[in-house]
Amino acid sequence: MSKKRVLSGIQPTGGLHLGNYLGAIKQWVDGQDRKENFICIVDLHAITVPQDPAELRENTRRLAALLLAAGIDPERSTLFVQSHVDAHAQAAWMLNCVTPLGWLERMTQFKDKSKKQETISTGLLTYPVLQAADILLYDPDEVPVGEDQKQHVELARDIAQRFNSLFGETFKLPQPVIPKIAARVMGLDDPTTKMSKSGTAAGHAVRLTDEDGQILKAFKRAVTDSGREVEFSDDPERAGVNNLLGIYRAITGKSAEETMADFASARGYGDLKKAVAEVVIEKLTPIRERYLELMESAHELDRLLAEGAGRARERADAKLLLMKERMGFLATPA
Repeated sequence: MSKKRVLSGIQPTGGLHLGNYLGAIKQWVDGQDRKENFICIVDLHAITVPQDPAELRENTRRLAALLLAAGIDPERSTLFVQSHVDAHAQAAWMLNCVTPLGWLERMTQFKDKSKKQETISTGLLTYPVLQAADILLYDPDEVPVGEDQKQHVELARDIAQRFNSLFGETFKLPQPVIPKIAARVMGLDDPTTKMSKSGTAAGHAVRLTDEDGQILKAFKRAVTDSGREVEFSDDPERAGVNNLLGIYRAITGKSAEETMADFASARGYGDLKKAVAEVVIEKLTPIRERYLELMESAHELDRLLAEGAGRARERADAKLLLMKERMGFLATPA
């Protein structure tokens, strides 16, 4: 039985944090033997809003190094940078030309983001078509996305169906998959909001590159409540304790019952915070160390990204060639 092919994308903006790791990256790592993973660092998507060129370049390298350090195995997964595979931009233009404008204007994220911009770039309107190209070039069975991105995968399906209707069967219709959340990690400073890459408040997030002392300090400052019972609860006032227990459970792989047993003798939230910090430090230390090694070895990082781009091109270029043939372009001269 062949493995299901999965296409995942991640933007090179901000520093990856514990929520990114537990909510997405750990799932990619754990699924490498069960599925054929294509993981794309979508730097072309990043420029739909203004970027400092040097910062974008550095963030792209940092993200690649962190994904590899976190366990993405270049022998089992294809990790590549979007702009290293020219087929993405070419396919996006071709798909733009068969996508009705009204489809894009209805996109919820475009409506939301355009309200926050003084000047709206064309890229902000059309980036869902680039996202469709990212997906359709690889004929994936599944595209794991958050609820806010499901509409874009549905658009990719609509574009694929329209292209197939106009030019003949060319694309597989991908399925959006909203992963079961292994851990919905909330901000340590506000356990009612998700931990965010854009969160800048002190103690909000634990970055994958944080030193041990920073991690311990962040957890010691984590918001809890006025009680002392260390247990899961449906009470919204206990959101902070639930968040800490959820992190502990996700890191250790223990059940809710096993997690509760570990804290049966806890003397209060101080013990809980210290214990959670310790398991997080144990998990993140080797990731941070491997990340620093990769960042110091530019040649090795470039080699791994070049290999990933090469494998991605093999599949993307073949699909792009089929698109060109179906649309009536002349074959590229030898």
